[in-house]
Amino acid sequence: MQFNNNHITTVHMIVVMQKSATKEMANHVLQTIENHGLRGEAMFGDQRTAIGVIGDKNKLDEGNLSRLPGVKEILLVSKPYKKVSREYKPENSIVKVGNVEFGNKKPVIIAGPCGVESEEQIITIAKGVKQLGAEMLRGGAFKPRTSPYSFQGMQEDGLKLLAQARKETGLPIVTELISIEHIPLFEKYDIDMIQLGARNMQNFDLIKKAAKTGRPILLKRGMSATVEEFLLAAEYILNEGNKNVVLCERGIRTFEQSTRNLLDLNSLALIKEISHLPIIADPSHAAGRYDLVAPLALGALATGANGIIVEVHNKPDEALSDGKQSLTFDSFREMMEQLRTMHILNGNN
Repeated sequence: MQFNNNHITTVHMIVVMQKSATKEMANHVLQTIENHGLRGEAMFGDQRTAIGVIGDKNKLDEGNLSRLPGVKEILLVSKPYKKVSREYKPENSIVKVGNVEFGNKKPVIIAGPCGVESEEQIITIAKGVKQLGAEMLRGGAFKPRTSPYSFQGMQEDGLKLLAQARKETGLPIVTELISIEHIPLFEKYDIDMIQLGARNMQNFDLIKKAAKTGRPILLKRGMSATVEEFLLAAEYILNEGNKNVVLCERGIRTFEQSTRNLLDLNSLALIKEISHLPIIADPSHAAGRYDLVAPLALGALATGANGIIVEVHNKPDEALSDGKQSLTFDSFREMMEQLRTMHILNGNN
């Protein structure tokens, strides 16, 4: 794009169509927007049909646009994050990963080890968590660790074992992408959902490349990120044309040292209000200790989270990473029973 001395203002607005407007009318508005060199995106919802507009305001005559057949009103989007806001899309987004849906009333339970360690380990855990009610399998093949001497993951062999676990259990898999160079491997093993971890929440080049794969993205909040920074990171993904984004509140860093992080339920509840994207919680990384995972999961789901992602290990005492915060099969079963007792898993929260 070439810039001159004229001030260029990017306009982010919503063209709301009348209830009686036809799809042809909406397409005409969309074509008019694009003919003026702006970007338009049609959103056909149950409550309303609207068209999002992004581009140079100097190219657009709002008066002429408002007079097109079927147009009800034009609303400006005030938030710095545009496409992820409820101003842009009032209805909840539904993100599908295989046969799993995020954003419906029923929360999604994702479980599995911090890291893939062996064929026996990942297959045993995958079968165990599925039997106990998990709908997706998590497991790290590439592990970004604070210490260079810590277990870094099985890498491609880990992806291969995750794909094998999916084949044997039918569970869709989610695993973390830490480098652009690994994207061909994620495509080779057909990873169902790409996780972008807390350390890479603002690695915008990685975010954009991951978005362009078209695969659903699980975006974790950075350990010191504000809500606005978190949502702006998600905006990068939607701006690349990938609408399949699930947010994850995994705890933020505070002065407290008795737990690993602070699970920020305030921000989770706020994001539910201001964004249409589904959001889940990670009580394992928030707590840093297994005995607090279940109460934090209950609190997150009661607050409105669309699911939880927890670490489960068949032998946590021997885990190569995060054994302290991993649930056993017995403690995972107890947590699931607690959730069912509260009717949270029935979508009644």
